[in-house]
Amino acid sequence: MKHLFVGGYGPDLVTVDPELAVIASVAAQKASFLAPHPSLPVLYAVGEADNGLVSAYTVAEGGALTPLAERSSEGGQPCHLAVHPGGEVLAVANYGDGTVSLHRLDGSGAFAGEPVVLTHTGSGPVAERQECSHAHQAVFHEDVLYVADLGTDEIRRYTPGGAALEPVRLPAGMGPRHLVFERGRCHVAGELDAMVRTYDGVWTEVAAAPASEEPGTNYPSHIDVAGPYVYVGNRGPDTVSVLRADDLKKVAEVPSGGSWPRHFAIDGETMYVANQTSNTVALLPLVKGLPKPASRTFGVAAPACVLPR
Repeated sequence: MKHLFVGGYGPDLVTVDPELAVIASVAAQKASFLAPHPSLPVLYAVGEADNGLVSAYTVAEGGALTPLAERSSEGGQPCHLAVHPGGEVLAVANYGDGTVSLHRLDGSGAFAGEPVVLTHTGSGPVAERQECSHAHQAVFHEDVLYVADLGTDEIRRYTPGGAALEPVRLPAGMGPRHLVFERGRCHVAGELDAMVRTYDGVWTEVAAAPASEEPGTNYPSHIDVAGPYVYVGNRGPDTVSVLRADDLKKVAEVPSGGSWPRHFAIDGETMYVANQTSNTVALLPLVKGLPKPASRTFGVAAPACVLPR
């Protein structure tokens, strides 16, 4: 890791060096999720407010961030974004109203032209959380845009240009939050039913398991894959679970090093965990892919996303 960028609900988007010192910061409006450009030194951040924003920053060699461009996210409470591998389109998921916006990017990584706005309707059986569409994640995979819709229990699908494809229906009340693709399969974390489910290439469920086996209420957050394992953050138990990617059998479950682990990222032999309500980022050493108790922590106001680069 050369730099670690940390966004969240504090007043700043910060850059941290390998010694865990904050070496740069820039004022940001609830930068709760970050995404890098695939080929340019540009970083994108949501501004999670009712009148949502999306911002672009140039990244200096030393890690300093300079505002490049800013515009409306075309929806409320944007919470996730991703850049197409070709570097020409940025997708933003707006949780508040389920809108997804697509923003063309020019050669500098700035926004170009008018956005494409994808609206959606629907609801689910959990009345207090699924009263309408709630887009929670946008992911490009094999030239398709996948949107996890917590409010409608769907994985919405689009072409990179915004043409709608047939959505995938998931179990009622699951509340899909984040997903990750791996070896022709897709692993999905359900925030509302606290389950992880694996789907094959034609979206048939092939495995399912609780995200955590700890007692009490759990709200799974982020999900990722590395090697033979699926990793899931658990808010409530304040743990990270390790499941076998092949069948979702539990391998381990360890403390997240703080409270309310909203996001994590793996870089080499370290897992960085953004523990939102303890205002800390924890470093969990990985030994043969298994996280161990936190070796170090450092303070950041309400961290919600960590991005090692």
